[in-house]
Amino acid sequence: MSTSESGARAATAEPSGVDLARVALRAAKEQARARGAAAQQKKQARRGGLRSGARADGRDPLPLGAAINRLIAERGWETPAAVGGVMGRWPQIVGEDLARHCVPLRYDEDPEERLLTVQCDSTAWATQLRLLAPRLVARLNEDLGHGTVRAIKVVGPGAPQRRYGPLRAPGSTGPGDTYG
Repeated sequence: MSTSESGARAATAEPSGVDLARVALRAAKEQARARGAAAQQKKQARRGGLRSGARADGRDPLPLGAAINRLIAERGWETPAAVGGVMGRWPQIVGEDLARHCVPLRYDEDPEERLLTVQCDSTAWATQLRLLAPRLVARLNEDLGHGTVRAIKVVGPGAPQRRYGPLRAPGSTGPGDTYG
């Protein structure tokens, strides 16, 4: 037999004991790694899940401002939060003089209306605000985004409280000084 025939016969022959040992060792190592990974996952689950590593991820603590901004974005509260900011900055938006006499009460975010309700302390200021309403809506939309406020509902001063006493006419339905 020549050397080329013996080399070809060795290549096609069954693996020797050393080769079988290598294959068995590789399979055993892979099984050990799999068991180790499964044990590590069970251990982490018992400790409360994965731990934070050297790099930032979603489980790391956040600064308060970032956490609040994330919550607002997740819940879809951007518009109500922006309108709430407007109510806090009302004097800077409308001016000190108007802010002393007119106070924003609420914002109704009905998709068709988007109505800001404002109460004034006298009918004269209510009339003045009704005249300024289109410019005020434009200014609010510049600050909050287009279409956030579509209309302003102006409410005059509330009626005085009814006081019960000896001069009250029983059954009267109107304010205390009129008959109805």
